[in-house]
Amino acid sequence: MPIPVPETEIVSTWKVACDGGEGALGHPRVWLAIPEDMGWVECGYCDKRFVHESAADKAAG
Repeated sequence: MPIPVPETEIVSTWKVACDGGEGALGHPRVWLAIPEDMGWVECGYCDKRFVHESAADKAAG
């Protein structure tokens, strides 16, 4: 049974916040810095991937 791909969000800032997006069922809010050399970062709680718009074509995967 394949594992579903984590959610990906294209963002325009290099620092993002993630709280799981589930209200009371989410996780503590964490701030994540996107490394400019990679162009993306994943949340350590929910694996959501945040991709900076300048790297959207490189980080799709």
